[in-house]
Amino acid sequence: MEAFYLYFLSLLVVFISISVPFLCHRSKSKKCKLPPGSSGFPLVGETLHFLMSGPEKFIHQRMEKYSDQVFATSLMGQNLAVICGAAGNKFLLCTANDFVSPWLPDSLLMFLNWVDSPGKSRKDLFSKIRGFHQAVIMRPEALKQYIPIMDSLTRQHLQTDWDPFHVVKVHPASQKITLILACKLLLGLEPDQAQRFSDSFTVSLQAFYSLPINLPGTAYNRALKEVDKLKQEFLKIILERKKMVLENREKAGSDVLSRTLLDENAHLLSDLEFAVYLVSLMIPTYESGSASITFVLKHLAELPHIYDMVYKEHMEIAKSKDPEELLNWEDVKKMKYSWNVICEAMRLAPPATGAFREVETDIHFAGVTIPKGWKVLWSPFTTNKNPKYFSEPENFDPTRFEGDGPTPCTFIPFSTGPRMCPGKDYSRFLILVYMYNVVRKFKLKKLIPDDKVLYRVGPYPASGLPLRLQPH
Repeated sequence: MEAFYLYFLSLLVVFISISVPFLCHRSKSKKCKLPPGSSGFPLVGETLHFLMSGPEKFIHQRMEKYSDQVFATSLMGQNLAVICGAAGNKFLLCTANDFVSPWLPDSLLMFLNWVDSPGKSRKDLFSKIRGFHQAVIMRPEALKQYIPIMDSLTRQHLQTDWDPFHVVKVHPASQKITLILACKLLLGLEPDQAQRFSDSFTVSLQAFYSLPINLPGTAYNRALKEVDKLKQEFLKIILERKKMVLENREKAGSDVLSRTLLDENAHLLSDLEFAVYLVSLMIPTYESGSASITFVLKHLAELPHIYDMVYKEHMEIAKSKDPEELLNWEDVKKMKYSWNVICEAMRLAPPATGAFREVETDIHFAGVTIPKGWKVLWSPFTTNKNPKYFSEPENFDPTRFEGDGPTPCTFIPFSTGPRMCPGKDYSRFLILVYMYNVVRKFKLKKLIPDDKVLYRVGPYPASGLPLRLQPH
């Protein structure tokens, strides 16, 4: 009986905390013209529709029903406006940037709630992390140094996880290598050490769009436990590395953690903030990077003529190098057609659903008002398959990205404007290096013709995309 009352009381608290803001905005709606749309059911809004149909179908249906410029919905207990199209992307990500701030649902903020800094807002933490990223991590000279390491580890990965088999499931394999690379480049860990993070990331990511109900047995509750494990692991690594670097600076490696501890900007983040920062780098790498690799290889397996052109480009690079010589920056710059193929794969299967913002003061767009306190979603699904911007949008055509490429603000897989994803070049190197190594070794045959696509943070094939390998 006590357990029943505990569950009931917890659900009541969640219901009240979500319903009060909803009722307040209902009152305000009488004073201004809000975006057209539906708030769905009490408490859950349209979250179940979003999860069951997937973000692409959910957004396309509402653009057709309500507006192709902006529509309202309710997700994860929040009043939400989805701003659509190239004009909407430009408005939200550039023009209105000063009037909105980054926002994450509570189920995602569990990755940032390690830090309890009195007097500091989430916006302050986001700004601090972004400044640190640009000042320390993503310097061009550092990124170029990653390429040979990526190539070496990818070769080792293919030897152990591809070469011995006739069939490989691409999605779990790509998740494994993206985690190995992230742990090596960020933390200086060897491949066998990286695997201890795999289960924690997998369980945590399953709760990304769940209701934040912390009760035994819920996805959110399981995720919180795994996030706490990650917190302790990362703090332990940071403290051990800090001690080592202080004792002997010459032992510091080339990984991000070691370089940061030697950098003059190291004071910008506390140990906990730095741990959060490292996790925030690894999540998109683990999810979005592996999604992009998976769907690139899917299209190469489906389209032999595209595969042949990629193979030709890669072999021209390989012939200019010794067999054991690793890739470098000059090699990657030559992979122009390969990058167009990757862009087209990301157009058809965006590696992330989009990004959230919180409105800090009423903003006006397309004849409606989005009130202060509302959340706003930018999503590539409003433009990527829109025939207004891409002719025959369902066709795979890498030539769309030749010359000046698509119309501005229609293809922005890494966002745009002041808050463009700073990991764009890292992702580019990661996918190109993996693609180069796979294509040079194997021809690919798809085994499941119409595999269902599911969504977590990004898309993934329900079966993991099993491919039959045909060595050259």
